[in-house]
Amino acid sequence: MDYSKYSAIIVGSGFFGSVIAERIASELKKPVLVIEKRNHIGGNSYSEIDPMTGIEFHTYGTHIFHTSNEKVWNYIHKFTEFNSYFHQVLTTYKGKVFQMPINLETINQFYNVNLKPYEVDDFLAKEKAKDKFDQPPRNFEEKAISLIGRPLYEAFIRGYTMKQWNKDPKELPEFILNRLPIRKNYNESYYFSKWQGIPKDGYGKIFEKMLSNPLITTLLNTNFFDIQEKIPSSIPLVYSGPIDQYFNYKFGRLEYRTLHFEAEVHPYEDYQGTSVMNYAESSVPYTRIHEPRHLHPEREYGKKTLTIKEFSSLDDGTNPYYPINDEKNSSLVKKYREEASKLNNVFISGRLGDYKYFDMHETIAAALALFEDKLIALVSV
Repeated sequence: MDYSKYSAIIVGSGFFGSVIAERIASELKKPVLVIEKRNHIGGNSYSEIDPMTGIEFHTYGTHIFHTSNEKVWNYIHKFTEFNSYFHQVLTTYKGKVFQMPINLETINQFYNVNLKPYEVDDFLAKEKAKDKFDQPPRNFEEKAISLIGRPLYEAFIRGYTMKQWNKDPKELPEFILNRLPIRKNYNESYYFSKWQGIPKDGYGKIFEKMLSNPLITTLLNTNFFDIQEKIPSSIPLVYSGPIDQYFNYKFGRLEYRTLHFEAEVHPYEDYQGTSVMNYAESSVPYTRIHEPRHLHPEREYGKKTLTIKEFSSLDDGTNPYYPINDEKNSSLVKKYREEASKLNNVFISGRLGDYKYFDMHETIAAALALFEDKLIALVSV
C-alpha cells in the first residue's frame, strides 16, 4: 500500500479516530487512512444485533450517550437521532434492590427511616462522625466515608469498587469518587446532562456513516505496529491507542482495567426490568448485568430476552478499557506524556492515548478540538 497518498493516518476507529477522519475528509476534502486492529469499526462504543433474539446490544458494555455540550450534541446529530431513553441504575445488595447512585430513596430504604431532603445532612453527619480522620481524605475509602458514612460505603461502594478495579479502595485515589453523584432527593437519573439517549439505529450505524466518505479508507484487522515503519514520518499521525505501547513500554507498562462478558438468552420478555443492574457485594463475581432490550423502548422485540454479565479484571496489555489513575500510574504516565510532547507530526490522544477516563461526549469534544486547533493548519498544507 502507498501510504504517502494520504493526508493523515488515524490509528483507531473509535469516536476519537472516527471524528478526526470524518472532519478531515468532509471539511478539508483530503484523503485519510484509518487503521483498526479489530474486525469492526467503532472501538468500544460499537453495537451489534444478537442473532438469537434480534436485540441490539453494546458489544463492550452499555454506553449511554449524554452531554450538555451543545457543539458535541449538534455534531453527533449529523449521524444519528436519539431515542428517549432515560438512564437509571439499580443495585442489588443482600437480595434487595436499591437506587444507585445513592439518593434519598436509597438512604431511607437502607436505614428504614423516612427522612426529608433537609434532614439528610444532619443524619449523615452523625454517621460520618463515627469515623474521624485527622487529615483530608487520602484515598477512595476515606473520601467515600467522609461523604456518606461507613454503613452506606460498606454496603454499596466497597465491594463493587473492589470488583471493578481489582484493588482495595484504600489503594485508589480519592478523586475517582467524584464520578459518582450522591443526592438528597428522589432524582433517579444517573446523569445531570442536558441531553441523553441511545442512537435510534444503534452505535454501529453512527460509525458507518462517519466513515462512509469515499476519501476515507479503513483497514480492519490491521495492527499499526506491524506497518509503522512503512508510514512516512512526514504524514500527520493521530494515534488513539495505549500511550505506553506507542513507546514500546520504555518506562514500564501502565495498568488498565479490562472487561469480559457472558451472554445468556432467557425465555422471557423481561428478565430484570431495567437495562443495568449492579451487584454491590464482593461475593458476587460480576459487577453488573446488562439487559439491552430496555435501551430501545421504541422497538418491538420478541418473547426472548438477552442478558450480559460483566466481569472486571486487570488487563494483560491485550485489551485495555480504562486507565487506573492511582499514584503509581499517574507518575508513570507523566513520563510518557513528556515523550509525546517531543514528537513531530504525531498526536496521541483519546481515552487510552491520554490515559484518562473520557465519556463519549468528552472524546468527541477532544477530537474536534484537536482537529480545529492543530490538524486544519497541518493537513491543509
